[in-house]
Amino acid sequence: MSAIRHVRLAGGWIAAAVVCCTVAACGQPTSNSVSTTSNSAPFTPARLADGKTPDFRGIWQASNTAYVNIEGHRGENGVAASASIVVDPPDGKIPYRPEALAKRNENYQARATADPSLKCYQAGVPRATYLATPLQILQSPGNFAIVYQENHAFRVFHPESRPHFDAADWWMGDTRYHWDGDTLVADVVAQTDQHWLDQAGNYHSTDFHLVERYELTDADTLEYEAVMEDPQVYARPWTIKTTLHRVKESGARIIEDECLDDEHGVRRHVSPFDRASLLEHDYSRWQTAPR
Repeated sequence: MSAIRHVRLAGGWIAAAVVCCTVAACGQPTSNSVSTTSNSAPFTPARLADGKTPDFRGIWQASNTAYVNIEGHRGENGVAASASIVVDPPDGKIPYRPEALAKRNENYQARATADPSLKCYQAGVPRATYLATPLQILQSPGNFAIVYQENHAFRVFHPESRPHFDAADWWMGDTRYHWDGDTLVADVVAQTDQHWLDQAGNYHSTDFHLVERYELTDADTLEYEAVMEDPQVYARPWTIKTTLHRVKESGARIIEDECLDDEHGVRRHVSPFDRASLLEHDYSRWQTAPR
């Protein structure tokens, strides 16, 4: 088990937003259906300036509550129910090894205080994709990056011609990508074993490996699929699928996510408008100079 390393990424070209997630009780709907867009003909996305690369730029957000439990959960405490986003196996369950399932159950029992995301650690992949907050895709020909609203997290997707940093142990992993037609395919390794896949305590080891697929099914709908394997934790590879929708509200943007130490010395998400946050940080340099 590797040691927790919390890296705060302040400034630069990202700003990220507060998440104070209420943990809902775990329950398993019988359905594991996933919202998809059905088209009679494949959608052809717009292109970047090179006339070749599909244009995925924009702010996107999942509309379900899979972040509570990717195996599905009942609605509770003001959080809507969600069906499982696990599409393989067909029963919507993660194929844990028996000893690993016992560990997940321990995580679930301690979820209200043990979830690393609640304590301001970065969410990791794939969890960052289906959080309750949006993400922003930035692109130019030959470049692809995702900025996540939660916790100043971001990922730079490197061409697959570059070798992986397999010995690394990072919160957001190491990503290599290529295009399969109009679908972006990303290979992700080198993630820490300290983060969870959701609030229910689903988890992985440092042997975790996933392959993501991002596909536009229309101009405002981005389908996300991830095939995951980890021989230490899972009996076989398994797959999730969910849908992100373009955030189209006027003036929509990624906003700031603040964290402060609570009375127990644990870092927690707080609103950027919280008085404690304003006292802790000096925002005077961002104010408009008087005329």
